[in-house]
Amino acid sequence: MRIGLFVTCLTDTLFPDTGKAVVTVLERLGHQVDFPAGQTCCGQMHFNTGYRREAVPMARGFVAAFGGYEAVVTPSASCASMVREYFPALAAEAADPGLAQAVAEVVPRTHELSAFLADVLGVTDVGGYFPHRVTYHPSCHSLRMLRVGDAPLRLLRAVRGLDLADLPDAEACCGFGGTFAVKNPDVSAAICADKVAAVRRSGAEVLCAAGNSA
Repeated sequence: MRIGLFVTCLTDTLFPDTGKAVVTVLERLGHQVDFPAGQTCCGQMHFNTGYRREAVPMARGFVAAFGGYEAVVTPSASCASMVREYFPALAAEAADPGLAQAVAEVVPRTHELSAFLADVLGVTDVGGYFPHRVTYHPSCHSLRMLRVGDAPLRLLRAVRGLDLADLPDAEACCGFGGTFAVKNPDVSAAICADKVAAVRRSGAEVLCAAGNSA
């Protein structure tokens, strides 16, 4: 399968090794992975802050960059949610039939990584080995918008040597919420403190999530 990697702004600038790891895993499974150089931000920060009109050009850029791929895969539940849930609304507000058609074609082919592996490809064992105690935080976008379910957990359980620990109050928000953390830093930090306490109670050495922004 020919796959377009949507690496996202945050991963590209702060966690580039994540993007490289995604390519390694997908190529190990026999797929061709391309990185369209024309990709930019998905527009989520603009959209969430109320600048919906300013987010439209980013939706146009996305469909132009990824329109020719069998699948578009991203290691970010929040950015996948932006594409799948909000691009159709942006296209409708722009009253642009061409954009609406392009969005309708690319949205069903855009996937968060864990859901793509476990549910689209039907693969849970990707050949991983990680001898550590790990817990999983289901981010708000993965849990409430994409509804990835237990796809990340199925992948983690298949990693050799990994001890998967339950996370108390797992469905509670981490406090980030995109620009919420910037606009309401004290509330965000308090929510995060609760999440950190829960992670500590789990006894895990490592915390995993479906995206670097969680």
